[in-house]
This record gives sequence, structure tokens and C-alpha cells, in this order.
Amino acid sequence: MSQNKVILLSEVVGALSYALDITEGQPVGHSLRCCWIGMHVGMQLGLSEGALSDLYYTLLLKDIGCSSNAARICKLYLADDLSFKNAYKVVDTKLPEILRFLLANTARGSGFVERLQTLVHIARNGGEISRELIETRCQRGAEIARSMRFSDAVADGILDLDEHWDGTGQPLHKQGQDISLFARIALLAQVVDVFFMRGGAEAAIAEAQERSGRWFDPQMVETLVELRHDSGFWGPMLGNDLPEKVADLEPKTLTRRVDEDYLDDIAAGFAQVVDAKSPFTAGHSDRVSLFADLIAEELGYSADQRRWLKRAALLHDIGKLGVSNSVLDKNGKPDDDEWAQIRQHPELGRQILSKIAAFSDMARIAGDHHEKLNGRGYPHGIAGEAIDLDTRIVTVADIFDALTADRPYRKAMAVHDAFAIMDRDVEIAIDAEVYAALKRGFARLETVAEPIGSQAA
Repeated sequence: MSQNKVILLSEVVGALSYALDITEGQPVGHSLRCCWIGMHVGMQLGLSEGALSDLYYTLLLKDIGCSSNAARICKLYLADDLSFKNAYKVVDTKLPEILRFLLANTARGSGFVERLQTLVHIARNGGEISRELIETRCQRGAEIARSMRFSDAVADGILDLDEHWDGTGQPLHKQGQDISLFARIALLAQVVDVFFMRGGAEAAIAEAQERSGRWFDPQMVETLVELRHDSGFWGPMLGNDLPEKVADLEPKTLTRRVDEDYLDDIAAGFAQVVDAKSPFTAGHSDRVSLFADLIAEELGYSADQRRWLKRAALLHDIGKLGVSNSVLDKNGKPDDDEWAQIRQHPELGRQILSKIAAFSDMARIAGDHHEKLNGRGYPHGIAGEAIDLDTRIVTVADIFDALTADRPYRKAMAVHDAFAIMDRDVEIAIDAEVYAALKRGFARLETVAEPIGSQAA
């Protein structure tokens, strides 16, 4: 359990922003590139250090509510949310573009009748559907940002992200200066990055100019155009050292350090992002964290060790943000391609968390929590002593919650039924000592709860 004396907020949020990129189906580094673009626009505008600090985190966290509408997109459009969101990022609000997008991305794998019914429903209710999806994402994002101690200015920037300069945006049809300054910059940065990654600087500038006065504040576009021929602006966005360069853009006098309490809040905030991905995972990370802590207490872990393990449990499934809801929410057995998606989520989690020095041990847990003692787990098939105790704890907590919570293919099991299944996996998939600690912890809780229940009766 590694402890760094100095942990910078920019390092933690910058690394966790990769999780938001995969949730939106964007190329790795999308949030960092948006931060790079938007901060240069802000500096060109002469914003104060305080405003630049808030802008910095608005840009990195602009998509923090994005997982909350993923399941709804799958259900409404009968589409893979990741590819749907990726394709939607280049769509303008002009009717021909919207129609082409819907025809190309709605119910593609469905039969003719089901596809036609879906398209008719969207044609009749498209405006309300769009407003609902954007409102869900933006409001949830603003709430999570506040829970992670970011300012109202940052939360408002996230809330207004999809408002357009001419009032045609969503969800409130705000117009002009009524839209948060940070949101105006973030929306421009987002579109510029998408078109830059697809067609280079000239394509990005052309799209920004085409939408100027409609989507974008003309002043912001003019400021961006001033950077048109600046290779020092465009070049670093494709470099391997972009994370360091983006970190250097945070105003140095306002650099924020993260203490233990703040790390707890950040882990809890991103756990909300993970659990919002599917209605079947609502509260999963919190419960796994609670069960892992129950086990750790039984095993004699210190308060500091338990605190660290709870954070690791909160973030163990962060890689699931890169799995389509068409797979996560499927009512049936996954096919080979879908199973391959599921099997990749631990490694995605490892990659994300390993970008934070203070989270290196958590990265191992995220990467190994589906491994089994007999070597028949995934993604790497490691076995026995190669799986450390902390990971074994999270694995048992994760399995127990999976059995006792609703899933697309079955209802939640009673605790005794879950234990009956887990009994068969002892020393095959799960650690006997850890599993015994879970049972002892539950027995202790039941003993405490009985007098309370008697008094209430």
C-alpha cells in the first residue's frame, strides 16, 4: 500500500479523465487535449489565475456525467452506446446531418419492423429524447463535481456544456452570455479536438468557423483562429508528454494538493461515475467497498489499511466504463465478442489507475479482481500466491455483491443462497480465510441487528 507524501489534484483528475474518454467512445487523451485547447483559449482571453484554475478542471471533468445516460441511449436507439457517442460527436444540429446520423446508427442490428418502429418513435419524440439525455448527463456531472469539492463555477461549466450560443442547445436553451464562460470554452475545445483528431488543424479550424455564432461564441472562435499557425499549440496534442504539458498549465499559485479525506471524496465521486453506467450496477462499488471493509476488519487490518482498501474497492470496476451497455445490460449469455469486451475491463482499469503514482497498488487490484486461485480467471490467468490478499478481499466482496444484487438475467439471491454457491468455490476461485471473514462479519452484523429489530417491534 504505497503512500505518496505529496499528491497533486491535477495528477489524479488528469489520469482519471482517461476513464471519461473511454465512456464517451473517444480516442485516449480526449479530455487532456480539450484541457490543452481550452486553457490556451482562456490564456489568450486574459482570464485571471482563479478563473483559469476553474477552467482547467471544467475541461478535464466536462464528461463526468456521461455514463449516466449510456443505458438509456442503448435502450432508446438500440445501439452500442460507445460507437453511438463517438459518431455523434461530429454531428451538427442541421436536420440533414441529424437524419443521416440516425439512419446510420439506430437499431442497426435489428429486424426491419423493429428498426422502423424505433426510427418512427425517435422522429416523433426526438427533441424530448435529446433534452432528457443531455439533462441527465449534465445535471449528474455537476452534482458529482460538487461532491468532489469543485466550485460552483466548475459545476456550472459542466451543466451548460451542451448549450449553444444561438439558443438552440440543450437542456435549457440558454443563449449568448447567459451560458457559463467555461462551458463556452469547453464546447469549442471538445469539437475542435474531435475534428483535429479526424482531419488535422485545418479541419478543426474550419468546423469552428462554420459553427461560429451558432454553437460557439464568436470571440472564442476568433481567439482560437489566432493559434491557427502555431505549431507549439497543435503539435503537443499528439505527443507522449501531453499529460505533463497539461499539468504545467494549471496556475502554479493555485496548485491543489490532495489529503486523505480528499482522496476519499475523489474515489467516491468516480465510483458514482462507474455505477451510473448501468441500472444493474447502481450502488455496486459502494457495496463492494463496504463488504471489503467488513472483511478487512475481521482480518485485523489497521484503520489506515482499511481506508486504502475501501478506495481500491470503490474504483475496482473503473474499466467497465469502456464496456458497451449493450453487453453490460444484456438479458442473456454474452457471445464470444461480448465476452471479449467483458474480459478487457480489468486491464482497462489497471491502465487508468496506474497513471497515478499513489494508486499503483489500486491498479493491481483493479487488474486482478477477476482472477481465480486455480488460474482460470481473467484477464491473465494468474493463480495462487500471485494474487495478493488485498485483491482476494475485493474479489470475495465483488462476487458476494454480484450474487445478492439484481442482474439483467436474474433477480438478487438471498444471502444464504449466495453463501451456498460461494462455498463451492472456496480454494478453487476464492480464498478460504477471506471468505470465512466475510461470513463472520455477517454473523456479527446479524447479532447486532437482532436486538435493534426486537426493540423496533
